[in-house]
Amino acid sequence: MNHIGTQRIETQNLILRQFTYDDDSAMLKNWIADENIQSMYSEPTYTTKEAVDALLNQYINLYQSNDYYRWAIIAKENEECIGQIAYFLVDTKNNFAEIEYCIGSAFQCRGFATEATKAVIDYGFSKIKLHKVQICHKSINIPSKRVIEKCGFHYEGTLRDYFYMNGVYVDRLYYSILEHEYQ
Repeated sequence: MNHIGTQRIETQNLILRQFTYDDDSAMLKNWIADENIQSMYSEPTYTTKEAVDALLNQYINLYQSNDYYRWAIIAKENEECIGQIAYFLVDTKNNFAEIEYCIGSAFQCRGFATEATKAVIDYGFSKIKLHKVQICHKSINIPSKRVIEKCGFHYEGTLRDYFYMNGVYVDRLYYSILEHEYQ
């Protein structure tokens, strides 16, 4: 693997870049305070500027490590942070990483999650030299399933009753794409 850290990626509609402290207001407005968004990838909500700044401090300090990969998703149309995407699990020994992402409700169903995910997959294979990229979604998150399918992932399996949410159990479905499948 070739660890190069979180570098800027530009796509047709998005800029993926490191978070800055100036992102806090857009994060609060667009996604991080939204329980529905945050619960889909098992993260807490952050409802105050102080809480978001503390989280940003963690993200920004971790950028010093060349094996840390977390991008702010910036929409070119408004130059605001509309979500985030990361390789939150990086396994150097086995040359794979797992993607997580979220997009604010007002920006969903516009192809942004797919565009960002495809860019991060390409980054993983072409820059980091990963062998495998994996991703998962909760069984109740059908929009995320569609993003995963559009990105060319292959279904691997289901971890049944993995999450307990609002009084019910929810499955976790795993997908992957291998380097030779991507090329």
